[in-house]
Amino acid sequence: MFERFTTSAREVVRGAVRRADGTGGAPVGEPELLLALLDRTGSPAAHVLAALGATARRASIERALAEARRRGGISATDAEALAGLGIDVDAVVSRVEEEHGAGALAAATPRRRRSRGRLDAEAKSVLERSLRIAVGRGDKRIGDEHLLLALLARPGVAANVLADHDVTYVRAERALAAR
Repeated sequence: MFERFTTSAREVVRGAVRRADGTGGAPVGEPELLLALLDRTGSPAAHVLAALGATARRASIERALAEARRRGGISATDAEALAGLGIDVDAVVSRVEEEHGAGALAAATPRRRRSRGRLDAEAKSVLERSLRIAVGRGDKRIGDEHLLLALLARPGVAANVLADHDVTYVRAERALAAR
């Protein structure tokens, strides 16, 4: 599959691996892929993210991703939904951190060092979806725009954070078509 990736798409994956390695060798996940997409300039995904205002709101997106990581992957949207059921996620996180230390839920994997550059199940799923999206659009190559659409295609931390910043699959697809 990687042989079908454009240079830009390969750079996104490499950038995500560098970001994960910079955090102590954690596996590459959706947040790292999203941040690597936000690092891009001059590519189809960079154009879409800029057109939809995500580039300008990067700091807010990074804060939302960090907060979701602190909550063990629960996005603000998920926390709101749980609050509707009477579950105060922030109270739960605070209690866990009191007992186990700050960032206890952020370390969803055991504290041992993981292999560098490994993709978690969600990241692998994003890459697989990007192939299906490219094929569905009649594209012969997988570009960073397909990675962006794959992140937005299903609920997940990245899609929820982007939706909170008015970036959705439909809006991204329209921005690509308008390009």
